[in-house]
Amino acid sequence: MIFFSAAQNDAGKKAAELLKQKGAVLIVPTETVYGLICAWEDEEARKKIYDLKHRSPTKLFAAFVPEISVAEKLCGVSLPPAAKRLAEKFMPGAITLIVPDKNGSTFGFRIPDHPFILDLLKQYNGALASTSANLSGEPPALDLPTALRTIDGAPAGAVDGGALPEDSVPSTIIQVTADGQVKIIRDGLVKTERIMAALRS
Repeated sequence: MIFFSAAQNDAGKKAAELLKQKGAVLIVPTETVYGLICAWEDEEARKKIYDLKHRSPTKLFAAFVPEISVAEKLCGVSLPPAAKRLAEKFMPGAITLIVPDKNGSTFGFRIPDHPFILDLLKQYNGALASTSANLSGEPPALDLPTALRTIDGAPAGAVDGGALPEDSVPSTIIQVTADGQVKIIRDGLVKTERIMAALRS
């Protein structure tokens, strides 16, 4: 396993290079909790994340994307207007949007507001599969040692961003349907009143 600090000048570049290796999974800090990421199209790495977390294969990953247009490309359809409004208002930030895709299913994505992740996405220039770095059903990890201790196995790399605040919470998950209905799936850092205010404006 390769360790390095998120504060290194070349951290984003090093992480991007690792993620281009088939099967590579990384533990990384975000502005909410520590996460597990891999290349979006890498099925071998996706399976490894499911194994590391003891996560059900029926639970889909959200994508980290460098910009909203990448999310629309992966969806195969334009975002519903309400989803686009929320993305433009709160991204980069601690919201995850779940939107319809071209196959009649759903697609979740966010742009984390963390300097290391933003640089990584720029260096990688593509989407990353993401989920929190903990066993399914367990609390999310707020520092690297906890993240490493609470998954079942070793990723290819681990990026230390220091300890996150003790009151850190995961992103707010918002689902927007094709007909514009908005539902808060999980309360998180961005509160409901801010979301509703953005939709009204």
